[in-house]
Amino acid sequence: MTSSLLQIPGDDSVVLRVTHSNMKSFSTDIRCSLQMSIEAVKEKLWKKCGTTVDSMCLELYDDSGDKVSVLGYNARPLGFYSPRDGYRLHVIDLDPSSITSGGWMDDTSLVEKYKISEEAYDKLDGTYRKFKEKLGRQHASHDTKISDCYMEDLCANIKVCDRCQVEPGEKRGVIKFVGRAETLAPGFWVGVQYDEPLGKHDGMVKGKRYFDCPSLCGAMIRPDKVKVCASINVLSNLRCSYKVNERYGAYSK
Repeated sequence: MTSSLLQIPGDDSVVLRVTHSNMKSFSTDIRCSLQMSIEAVKEKLWKKCGTTVDSMCLELYDDSGDKVSVLGYNARPLGFYSPRDGYRLHVIDLDPSSITSGGWMDDTSLVEKYKISEEAYDKLDGTYRKFKEKLGRQHASHDTKISDCYMEDLCANIKVCDRCQVEPGEKRGVIKFVGRAETLAPGFWVGVQYDEPLGKHDGMVKGKRYFDCPSLCGAMIRPDKVKVCASINVLSNLRCSYKVNERYGAYSK
């Protein structure tokens, strides 16, 4: 900070930058009254940097980096040394056993790390390792083989050309495909053409075409998410003829 930090009109305080002998990365600003004793200034600095009052030596530097004075008398007021806004107070810690000594507050690699044996860590509950193991067991249970007939019974009342509603979201559309999908997981699937572009494709999934529809209107849904709209299908079924769709390998109209 430079002397561009102006004093408040009528105020007898100054803003000083603070550095520390043991902490090269430490830098802060404090506002001090010119009437404060040097001991009171040290008390204020102790709360910011951790160096005790008895172990602290203060040096005052101007905004060009030249030393102005050593603040060696605790009873004297700060104003005696004529500091100005932007001047720097340099804290020298004289205690070799100070918490700031050794450089570890600048370089955390110097801090001795807590270590625990693998055996002791395995006995602890609530660790990240236990969480990963639990997650792995859950995934393993989900990876059990799905039957090729999975949800086939739910397709008994689902026909191509039926109007339907897909959950969640109450998305409306027309059923375009019912059957197994070789590029998807085992079991039965329902291909839906949404009334609006709420889908993911145009009926082609992973290079295999199951039905035709406008881009982003198609979706492949598990049967338990599809609700056939029977009241709408009275008229729809009159316009559909049933046949086995040899092209797609599923029931189609």
